[in-house]
Amino acid sequence: MSKHKMAVNDERAYASEQKIASRVKSRRAQNRLAHWGFFLATLVGVFVLAVLLFDIFQRGWSYLTADFMNNFASRFPSRAGIKGALWGSVWLIGITAPLTFIIGVGAAIYLEEYAKKGWLSTLIQVNISNLAGVPSIVFGMLGLTIFVRVLALKKSVLAGGLTLTLLVLPVVIVAAREAISSVPNSLRQASLAMGATRWQTIQNVVLPYAMPGILTGTILALSRAIGETAPLIMVGAATFLAFTPSTVFDEFSALPIQIFNWVSQPKAEFSNLAAAGIIVLLAILLTMNGIAIYLRNKFQR
Repeated sequence: MSKHKMAVNDERAYASEQKIASRVKSRRAQNRLAHWGFFLATLVGVFVLAVLLFDIFQRGWSYLTADFMNNFASRFPSRAGIKGALWGSVWLIGITAPLTFIIGVGAAIYLEEYAKKGWLSTLIQVNISNLAGVPSIVFGMLGLTIFVRVLALKKSVLAGGLTLTLLVLPVVIVAAREAISSVPNSLRQASLAMGATRWQTIQNVVLPYAMPGILTGTILALSRAIGETAPLIMVGAATFLAFTPSTVFDEFSALPIQIFNWVSQPKAEFSNLAAAGIIVLLAILLTMNGIAIYLRNKFQR
């Protein structure tokens, strides 16, 4: 009888081991399937990007000359260039960058360090997060109403820069808040215990610790701003401009606007010019992202 029980127990143990082995085998198969699925999804994105870059460089590289960089927009493809649009984009970023950084970081400091935790601060934070996902055309309509019409800034660089500031400001506030909230409270408490005021703690402890994340989020947000088209169309950015802005109240164009205008032209040469403009815009974006990576690594050290 005992031998029979031992045999039954052995069979049960063997069956249990088989079930466990089957489950392990099934999980490993699922893991391999998920691994290759994610890998193929990544390859699809990389492949599409490679095809787009190959097509752009193939069509636009030969048009990327000194005359293309120094000439203004023209109705003739052989004379067209991006000087006016390039300088317009530089002016826009020159206005957007300081305003976005000062206002965005200031708002983040207030929400994280000074605002009392309650329904009002929660409501503000939720609204800011929601604004970060609003389509850019809505900010263009807001800029048209407030800056162009109400404040009578007309179709100026200042109106375009302020509109882009509204566009990326929620993104910068969210990024700065996350960077500031990641600072350990022990550092704040140690600074306060040494006799520092709250502002001295923020200035000498919190901001240096959070600066890599703040700078990265700000520069990435500005990278989005420099590639936007819809808000600039709404505030009246010019598609044909034969001069560079000399003040913030002058009319302006921008690289995305110029590229959009060239793509809409019927001649094939204008499409090639648009490809060359895209190469210039990509170079600017990659430079800004490289600066973000450099600053982040520098402040982390």
